[in-house]
Amino acid sequence: MRTFFDSIRSIGFRRGPQRLFAGIGGGLARQYGLNVWLVRLLILVSFMLPVLGVGAYLIAWALTPWEDGRIPVERALRG
Repeated sequence: MRTFFDSIRSIGFRRGPQRLFAGIGGGLARQYGLNVWLVRLLILVSFMLPVLGVGAYLIAWALTPWEDGRIPVERALRG
């Protein structure tokens, strides 16, 4: 499992420092050089899609590292 989480960290995507809820929108905005509020709006629009929008966000939340590299699912599995 450690190699799986290390490979996620090696991608370089982190939760953004401009967190409103979980930092996914801020991280996407920073990664692609977009306005953070535009990304948040697009995320909210994606929530109108049945299961896909919210499901994808929850998966991203669980697997996206914080700024210090901690991953929520990894911490939950380790106890």
